[in-house]
Amino acid sequence: MENTQNSRDSSNNTQPTEEHIKTLQGNEALEKMKSLATKAENCFFCTNIKTGLPASIRPMNVLQVDDEGSLWFMSMKDSKKNNEISSDPFTHVLFQENTNSGFLNVYGITEISTDQAKIDELWKPLLKVWFQGGKDDPNITLLKVVPTNVYYWDNKHGDVVAFAKMAASVITGKTMDDSIEGNLDF
Repeated sequence: MENTQNSRDSSNNTQPTEEHIKTLQGNEALEKMKSLATKAENCFFCTNIKTGLPASIRPMNVLQVDDEGSLWFMSMKDSKKNNEISSDPFTHVLFQENTNSGFLNVYGITEISTDQAKIDELWKPLLKVWFQGGKDDPNITLLKVVPTNVYYWDNKHGDVVAFAKMAASVITGKTMDDSIEGNLDF
């Protein structure tokens, strides 16, 4: 993954780019991804992302971000999404932690698995809403999204400081941006 750092990907390019773009690598990148994805809990899971065609997008709940940065979900074996992944494994997963910060854009390749040990590990009683047979439901599959490109947008000093800077900007008319963004490289 490459970060050219030539310009920001946000709408506010009025402040120096070098202060607001930071590529995170290794464990720091993994921890940022885990934090944003698990706090957001839900995401938009996009399949059938071929150019020129409408993508298939649905809300999903991430069950785990593992130590390699892969995202884990459960899905029905005969679902439209599994069918689409079987013919085109490229997926796009989008998270939003809260209204003003904690955005995560994950592009990757999804693998479909029926590993019962992993299903047992990730199982939560609430999942029975979708999988009536419980964790032994023969229609359960796991979706493992292996990221190939990850980008984040957040704030540097937390939501309270970011809000104070936004309020001060409105009052003074001077931009006081607390944002940070960049690639996450594992």
